[in-house]
Amino acid sequence: MKTRSSPQLPRRAFLAGAASVTVLTALKPSLVFGSSANSQITLGLIGCGGRGRWLGPLFQETGLYRWVACADYFQDRVDAFGEKFGVPPERRFTGLSGYKRLLESPLDAVVIETPPYFHPQQAAEAVDAGKHVFLAKPVAVDAPGCLTVAEAGRRATAKRLVFLVDFQTRANEHYRRAIQMVRKGDIGQPILAEAHYPWRGGGRGAPPASPEEQLRSWYYVLPLSGDFIVEQSIHALDVATWILDADPVRARGTGGRKLRPKGSIWDHFAVTYWFPGDVALSFTCIQSIPEMKDEISARVYGSEGYIQTDYYSDVVLRGKEFYRGSNPDLYTSGTKVNIREFHEAITQGRFDNPTVAPSVRSNLTAILGREAAYRQGELTLAELLRAGKRLRPNLRGLKS
Repeated sequence: MKTRSSPQLPRRAFLAGAASVTVLTALKPSLVFGSSANSQITLGLIGCGGRGRWLGPLFQETGLYRWVACADYFQDRVDAFGEKFGVPPERRFTGLSGYKRLLESPLDAVVIETPPYFHPQQAAEAVDAGKHVFLAKPVAVDAPGCLTVAEAGRRATAKRLVFLVDFQTRANEHYRRAIQMVRKGDIGQPILAEAHYPWRGGGRGAPPASPEEQLRSWYYVLPLSGDFIVEQSIHALDVATWILDADPVRARGTGGRKLRPKGSIWDHFAVTYWFPGDVALSFTCIQSIPEMKDEISARVYGSEGYIQTDYYSDVVLRGKEFYRGSNPDLYTSGTKVNIREFHEAITQGRFDNPTVAPSVRSNLTAILGREAAYRQGELTLAELLRAGKRLRPNLRGLKS
């Protein structure tokens, strides 16, 4: 992953490492995770909040997985999940380090659904513990965290482990087909791009007062969520960078907090990114406007046509050829595809882990936009990486 002005990033090294293990795809499934091909993969959930609870049945109903452990800071959450999925009390772990005890358990894979701040360390330690990883987006809240995940993905490939990042759009057949057409040149050379994420939700709240309350309701806490441009709006930026297949060179941003109280995350961003070849991407995101139409869209204009995507409706490409595909219920259907493909990769011995590098790229793009907007000015990707700025939540007094 390299731009005209940025240092070398782990993506190319990661992909090169992945290529070196393609011979491993011929491994018998029984050699991958120590059981026969028709056996269930044993799972541990790290993070038993809203999305973790939502994912539980989606894994279970496939018949391909079995929940055997869970971890969360809060006892009530692990007990609710454990009771629902038959996890014995001794396999329900609490506290900040509960996930470490889960990783010591005999299980095949972990699903990580904690606040984004914790993703890099938990994913990296899961790989070191020999577990396959199913990781929520965003992968990190800051640039050092992104690089940690990139390195964890490389190690996973070297250790013959699967590492999948759960973006729904990249699991959708119509997005995949249309972007394959872009790669073949059906819209020609990219000229200009735009992406948007207006959302009625998000609320107008402030961070809770105590560290424990912040951990339970973390969305408005910058170091835990990364602000909403990273935590949610990354969906639109992920599609845009997927289509452009490049890293941003620099970004200029603005935005602010006009709806949310002082101390909360922002409620709107407007960022212009520049990619190699001076291809500009105009990006806006805003939350908490009543009656606003929800939209997660990206559009790239090329010399021979354009591609337009919307999370809630269609993917359309008009160029040398025409393509249209409808993607209803993408939130659920995309997740189900990722759950199925996670199982296939494990049982078929596919350790190239192709979702890691693009997830790191779009995460860095979102962070670059956030930091440029905080500056009310311009920032290059190279500067962002050199600065190595880390976000650190207040965890004082929390139980380990």
